[in-house]
Amino acid sequence: MSIELFNKCVDDHSDALYRFILKNIKDEHKARDIVQDAFEKLWQKLETVLPGKIKSYLFTVAYHTMIDMLRREKLNAAIDIATDQQYSHTDQYNDLNEVLHEAVGRLPDIQRSVLMLRDYEGYSYNEIAEITGLNESQVKVYIYRARVFLKKYIGKMEVLI
Repeated sequence: MSIELFNKCVDDHSDALYRFILKNIKDEHKARDIVQDAFEKLWQKLETVLPGKIKSYLFTVAYHTMIDMLRREKLNAAIDIATDQQYSHTDQYNDLNEVLHEAVGRLPDIQRSVLMLRDYEGYSYNEIAEITGLNESQVKVYIYRARVFLKKYIGKMEVLI
């Protein structure tokens, strides 16, 4: 890989990578550090990463770096599904975007990550499995659980509108 191709990769993928990490950890400085680490690791592996696999490599490295950071800081939440009694939206406020962001923020880290990769970044189940190191069935289960939680949290659409 040439320096020009590396610079093009930074231009093409840095924003999406930053958004993905920021949505998961909600800390701009840490998100920037993780993105920078991912590009640094890509730089170190310039000769071994295939040009068609650059985006997947970057997301995989950033995801694993984020998980390592969360484990180090002991912020990794339990993977169990949240119960309706613990988390539900009952306020009579109807800003759907704000309610959705709050609901996504209440998801366990792994569910939030796979949901973001699928619904925000548009990755296939197989690509998400490669990025996260899970198998495809686990990815589908986590996405399903996240969507069920979001549906229960948000409630009926008529209440919000």
